[in-house]
Order: sequence, then C-alpha cells, then structure tokens
Amino acid sequence: MAALTESRNEWLELARKVLDVEIEGIEAVKKDLDGSFCLALEEMAGCKGRIVITGIGKSGLIGRKIAATLSSTGSPAFFLHPVEGAHGDMGMLTREDLILAISNSGETDELNCIIPSFRALGVKIIALTSDPDSAMAALSDIVIRVRVPREACTLNLAPTASTTAVLAMGDALAVCLMQSKHFEQKDFKRYHPGGFLGQRLRKNILELMHAGNIPLVSTEENLEAALNVLNSGGFGVVFVADKTGTLSGIITDGDVRRMVCKKHLDFALPVKNFMTSDPLRVNPDFSAAAVLDIMEENTVTVLPIVDNTGKVLGLIHLHDLLGKGKYKFSNNSA
Repeated sequence: MAALTESRNEWLELARKVLDVEIEGIEAVKKDLDGSFCLALEEMAGCKGRIVITGIGKSGLIGRKIAATLSSTGSPAFFLHPVEGAHGDMGMLTREDLILAISNSGETDELNCIIPSFRALGVKIIALTSDPDSAMAALSDIVIRVRVPREACTLNLAPTASTTAVLAMGDALAVCLMQSKHFEQKDFKRYHPGGFLGQRLRKNILELMHAGNIPLVSTEENLEAALNVLNSGGFGVVFVADKTGTLSGIITDGDVRRMVCKKHLDFALPVKNFMTSDPLRVNPDFSAAAVLDIMEENTVTVLPIVDNTGKVLGLIHLHDLLGKGKYKFSNNSA
C-alpha cells in the first residue's frame, strides 16, 4: 500500500475544499433555476409512458441513479444506453415515453447521434446540460441548464462537481414529481416491499409496540402525579385510565405547554380535569402501515394500543414505525 505523504490535517483540508467546490456548484445551479425546470416538470408529470434517461460515461452512471429514484418514487423510468439504443434497444420506446438526456458539454457524439431517432418517434426530449447553446440543446424540446463554476478535481478535469449537480437536479425533479402526484408513505412501502422500511411497515403493530413501563395514571390521581409520569416516561404523553384500566384520556407535552400559556395549571386537581377525553387509539391487530397512515392523517406521534374493551395494552411511537428503532426510549429520557 502506498504511503500517504501529506499529514492528516492536509488531507482533511483538501477534503473540505472538495466539498466546498461541490457546494459551490449546487449553489450555482440553484441560482440558475428558471422556467425551463417547470416546463420539464410539467412534461414529466403528464408523461403517460415512462421517463427514459440516457447518457454515456459518468453522465450515464448518474442517469441510472436518477432513473432508479424516479421509479421508486412513483414515476416509471428506466435507463437507456445511447449506444445500445442505436443497436436495437430503441425498440423499448413508445410514443408516450419521454427522454431525459444528460451531457455536461452537450456535445457527446454517441448521444447526439441517436437523439434525431428519438425525435422521429415523436417523443419529447428534455436536456440536462451546462451549455444551452450546445448541439444536444438544439436537438431538445426543453433545456435545463446545470452549469457549475469548476470541478472539484484539482486538475479541473474529472467530472466531480458537475455530476453532483446533475444528481441533485435529478433529485429535485423526482421530489417535485412526488409532490405533484401526492406520493405518500404507503406508496413508498408499495414500491419498496423488500426494503427495511417496507418490511417494517408490513409487520403487525403488536410486534412493534411498547408493552412495558407504559406512562399510565388513574383518573383519580392529581395533575402533579400525571406530569411526573409524563416527564419520566420519555414518550411525551401520559395515558389516563379508569379503575378497570380502560383508556379515558391523554395528556401530551403540547397540552402542558398550552396549560402553562393559559395559566390553567393546578397541580392538586384530578388529572381528568385536564385530559383530552376519548383520544385516538388503535387495536393490536392493525398493521404498522395502517397505523402510520392514521398518525400522518391526524398529525400525532404516539398512539395508545387498546384491546376490544378499551384496556390499555401498550403504545406505539412514530419512530418505531419508521425504523429509527435502534433508537431506544427509556425511563431516563428527558
């Protein structure tokens, strides 16, 4: 293994300079954003076929990532290598598809040679390039300029900042398309059945809920006792139950803040005077995905789990559903 001649501090300094140049490039692209982005987005949102990304070399590698991101977020897409396209793979295209062509210079011969054939099929072409006056731009219907001041490479040659900027632009398009299509967690789960989140959301809530040390007080206890349990529980809530253990109400951190602001705190009064009665709850036979939908719809982060009689069995936190679960809640949480 070759020995590093520079000191660790020198390598760290160079690494920071590289990251600064990458950030500078994205900032430049951000400032250049204009109506062309919106036009491209409208075409992509209205595409009845697939979004076909094409490019060669480093641009092709970035294109594969953009295609994967689009497909996994609700916009069917695939990558087409321009050379393979010229040798028969264009047969995969239909008139309802849309082309997203990537070339930093806009003068990539292998790509520009096939674009007229794309046009002959009647598909729209969106170009991502640093040069809006390039040959590829002239062959395209819409041009999004992705131009960085310099590469992060010390020779200013290797595609570094420019490829990062194109990748970021692809992410911007994908996220905007997600928003336009109202793509939600349940949709993400559908497209990621083998991923960690997909596997987690397929579980029954019984497998994920907290069943021990539930922050629970009786309706007859006073507010001070309830707040002590809320503070030590680490979940930001305290459940209130009657003598049979049936859920009667809930108090959250937010409720306490509102009490303080309204000066309605009297620690000696029964907690039932302050609780939110008949709170939202779920049964243990719910799936994690269904519970996540309920949480998102009602903007809550914790739900009580109750049996058919309303008796409190446990609770589920949003973090448990989204897989931050190696993150452990404890009674020592602040």
